[in-house]
Amino acid sequence: MAPRQRLPFRRLVLLLVASTALACSVLAGGAVASVVETLGVRRHFGSPKRNTTGQHGAGGRRGGGSARSGLASCNMFQGSWVYDDSLPMYDTAGCPFVEAEFDCQKYGRPDKLYLKYRWRPSSCELPRFNGLDFLSKWRGKKILFVGDSISLNQWESLACMLHAAAPSSRTTYSRGTPFSTVTFQDYGVSVAYYRSTYLVDIVDESIGRVLKLDSISGDAWLGADMLIFNTWHWWTHTGRDQPWDFVQDGGQVMKDMDRLSAFSKGMSTWARWVDSNVDTSKTRVYFQGISPTHYNGVDWGEGSRSCAQQTQPVAGSAYPAGPVPAQSAVRSAIAGMSKPVFLLDITLLSQLRRDGHPSGYSGGHPGNDCSHWCLAGVPDAWNQILYASFLA
Repeated sequence: MAPRQRLPFRRLVLLLVASTALACSVLAGGAVASVVETLGVRRHFGSPKRNTTGQHGAGGRRGGGSARSGLASCNMFQGSWVYDDSLPMYDTAGCPFVEAEFDCQKYGRPDKLYLKYRWRPSSCELPRFNGLDFLSKWRGKKILFVGDSISLNQWESLACMLHAAAPSSRTTYSRGTPFSTVTFQDYGVSVAYYRSTYLVDIVDESIGRVLKLDSISGDAWLGADMLIFNTWHWWTHTGRDQPWDFVQDGGQVMKDMDRLSAFSKGMSTWARWVDSNVDTSKTRVYFQGISPTHYNGVDWGEGSRSCAQQTQPVAGSAYPAGPVPAQSAVRSAIAGMSKPVFLLDITLLSQLRRDGHPSGYSGGHPGNDCSHWCLAGVPDAWNQILYASFLA
């Protein structure tokens, strides 16, 4: 049974993006604001009807009160982290979908305070995540995350949040490359992940592996009812860490090029692909935004420190280092689209969480991992906002 339709998604996107633009203008000036305002001009999307039971927690906790009435005018991405003793929403020991690289408690992280922070926007209170409501709204539907290991992070988070809400629901789980899937059989809800580090293609040719900035082979992504895209971290990889030998921009093949420029071109290709291939009257499309790293304490005023041994978020609602340049490329690509896309602008709220990374407590990444996120943790807030976006 398809989700029930309610107010047009256009109104949601117009108001949310406009409020995001206001925050962006403070950080990056009016030029960014005008780009984001352009994003909302042609948006129209049906949204599932909200649940009115008042249950917002994964385990039926109450929270948010009348917050839903203010969500449509709320900037969900500007705010601060507050202590919440009801968190976390799940225990990784009871979630069969969390891999070693994100399971910080299993691999010896001694502190637990990082599990207790909830994202609170300045202009509203987000509703508690209600996993049963989420599953009911998307009954019989397919949700697909497409991107790199940050998408993997968010996919595993959502799978755990839903499993905690419906622990007795029969599930099937398959982990592979490029596809991985968790299916909640009692609801017919499939939550899948497709690994695509650049979104654009890498093709083996006679000269070697070529990163093609103007080509996407995305047929495997079609047919989903919700698509959540992500890319960025691999665009900065060099040397042995990069999985290509040449980069092709149109008819020009180069050994390398400015990575931010290459990313911008890749994002434009992705935007054209969505416009040409995705029926947004049937598929809701999101872009995750840029997930920050915390390798350099200078970014938050602590000199040479990294994420290691950090136990609390950066205080307040502003990050000293300012916005991530790649986020402007994301906004520009989305602004030129004819199809409705919701930007999960997770950058600022994640920048404030210097304490949320595995650091040395990862079973999958030796060394100091200040790139991925512990589960439970920061990606749970991303999924709470994802949930709130179709309640407003």
